[in-house]
Amino acid sequence: MTGEPGSRHVVVMGVSGVGKTTVARGISAATGLTFVEADEFHSPENVARMRSGVPLDDATRWPWLHDIAGWLAERAAQGRSTVLACSALKRSYRDVLRQGAPRVDFVHLAGQPEVIRARITEREGHYMPASLLESQLATLEPPEPDEPVLVLDASLAPQALVAAAVNGLGLPVSAPVGRQ
Repeated sequence: MTGEPGSRHVVVMGVSGVGKTTVARGISAATGLTFVEADEFHSPENVARMRSGVPLDDATRWPWLHDIAGWLAERAAQGRSTVLACSALKRSYRDVLRQGAPRVDFVHLAGQPEVIRARITEREGHYMPASLLESQLATLEPPEPDEPVLVLDASLAPQALVAAAVNGLGLPVSAPVGRQ
């Protein structure tokens, strides 16, 4: 979808451990949208804070969110469509991301805390400890009825989530949705 007018931008959102990155990468593989991980926009200070078990607050999230919105705006100006894995826990955070591009769709991966906690404790190579899940769940503002958000059950298999997101958002497919 590179170079097309009216680019599309998809944010796969939810608390840590729901599978945002896996699903966003699957959407990218199926559609050709440019994938980016929002964690890559965190400052070294934010990463160190989370790694040490200290949750981020609004003051530490705002610059991060504005950087992501700027990245979305640049891609939209280029006519490039994107898919982003980003927590987007509060409506105000989603509103900032919506300012980055003319069309931003959200896919909320929602799940039971015990399932998510188990996933976090099993994964390797991520700086987000399971101890921060509670703070993320407390911060999460589920999408309101007036927000255009596709809500999916995070307990589904990744390929089912990718297919549901692609179909639910009406994204053009450039490759078969397979096992992710």
